[in-house]
Amino acid sequence: MELLRIEDLSKSFGAIKVADGVNLTVKEGEALGIIGPNGAGKTSLFNLISGSLRPDSGSVHFIGKNITALSMENRCRAGMGRTFQIPRSFCQMTVLENCLVAATAGGRKSETQSYLRCAEILDQMRLIKKANVLAGNLSLLERKALEVARALSSSPRLLLLDEIAGGLTDAEAGELVKMIKLVHQGGTTILWIEHIVHALMAVATRLMVVNFGAMVMEGDPAEVMQSSLVKRIYMGMEAA
Repeated sequence: MELLRIEDLSKSFGAIKVADGVNLTVKEGEALGIIGPNGAGKTSLFNLISGSLRPDSGSVHFIGKNITALSMENRCRAGMGRTFQIPRSFCQMTVLENCLVAATAGGRKSETQSYLRCAEILDQMRLIKKANVLAGNLSLLERKALEVARALSSSPRLLLLDEIAGGLTDAEAGELVKMIKLVHQGGTTILWIEHIVHALMAVATRLMVVNFGAMVMEGDPAEVMQSSLVKRIYMGMEAA
C-alpha cells in the first residue's frame, strides 16, 4: 500500500531552491533513507512533508488523501510522526510525561491507553528505568531515544527521522540503530535522513539521494552507495 506520495514539490527562498520538483513515494513497511551533502534540502523536504513549511507548488498525499494544506498538528493526528535534529523534549517534565503529552495530544488516546502505550514504547527504547527522570537530566543518547519515543507515542503510520544519530559516538549510534530496527520490524514505516551513512544503511530498504533540492538517484542502498554519481556529489570522490 502506498503510504506517502509527493508530486512535483517545490520550494524556494529567493534564488535558493530547497525543493525542486521532488517526486517520491513511500510504501507501507518500507524504510526509505535520504542522503545528500549539507545544504542539499533534506531537512527542508522533511519540513514540507511534516507541514511546518508550505510548498510553492506541488502536493503531498498521505494514506490516499491530499494533505498539502493540512497543519503540522493535524498531520500528526493523521498518523505522521517526526523527530528533530536537536531533541525537543520538555526538559522540566519527566520522560514518561513527555510521552504522555504526545500520546494524548497527537495520538488522541485516553489516559489509560496512553499509560499502557507509553510504557511499552519506553521499554522498547530502553528508557523504562528513566520514566520518572526529568528529560533535561538525560544523556545525549537517552535524549535521542526519547525523541523517537515521543514520536512513536502518537502511534504514527509513518515515522520521519531527522538525523537522529547526529552527535553520537559510533557505539551510541549502534545502540540507537538497534532500537530503530526493532521499531521498523514492528511494522512502522520509516523515512530517515542521516549523515551517518552506516547507521542508515543498517535499516534502510531503499535509498534516495538529493542535491540542490532535487532527487538525483534512488534505489537499492548498496547499489546507490556504489554509484559514481553518489561518490562524486555526496562523498567528494571521483570515480576510478
